[in-house]
Amino acid sequence: MRLPNHIGIIPDGNRRWAVSKGMSKEEGYNPGISPGLQLLRLCKQVGIKEVTYYGFTVDNTKRPKNQRLAFTDACIKAVDVISKENASLLVVGNTESDMFPKELLPYTKRKSFGDGGIKVNFLVNYGWEWDLNKIKEGEKSSKKVVSYINSSYISRVDLIIRWGGRRRLSGFLPVQSIYSDFYVVDDYWPDFKPEHFFDALDWYSKQDITLGG
Repeated sequence: MRLPNHIGIIPDGNRRWAVSKGMSKEEGYNPGISPGLQLLRLCKQVGIKEVTYYGFTVDNTKRPKNQRLAFTDACIKAVDVISKENASLLVVGNTESDMFPKELLPYTKRKSFGDGGIKVNFLVNYGWEWDLNKIKEGEKSSKKVVSYINSSYISRVDLIIRWGGRRRLSGFLPVQSIYSDFYVVDDYWPDFKPEHFFDALDWYSKQDITLGG
């Protein structure tokens, strides 16, 4: 099976899952932590080199305060869980905003834990506009334009898997996802099953990857 080097994960459907269980919307975030760990271990098992999780976005912070506090807390816990695995971890997001949790500031420079190995990127308080606003003009005399992005340490994404049934990227790494294949799981993220992951890999292995060529 041809494997992607880098997988992007959009873990959607937490609030809808909570409502379907008779719970409040903010109670849907913590149940998504364990699936994230399961998925990471599966990625390591099959030999994926890099995985990026969509934690929360700048737009998500417009939600009611109780939900914002809940998904922020869940992201902090998720990063703590990942830091106990053999992984190279990087948190990427707008650290200048009050919405970025200070607990995650130490992870905004890549750190290796245990034996290192798989690269794990976690997008926290991430926004596509924030990511792209680092484009600057070079010296006019040389007529060069130097462009770079805030997420420049994240490589091109081969496969994006989205749970929750939505067919949209929601601003996920617009530069790195330019040639990504996009696979949708209709089940909500807290209902993660290993077969979701393996079905996505099987589907990806059958795609014609040309990168525009």
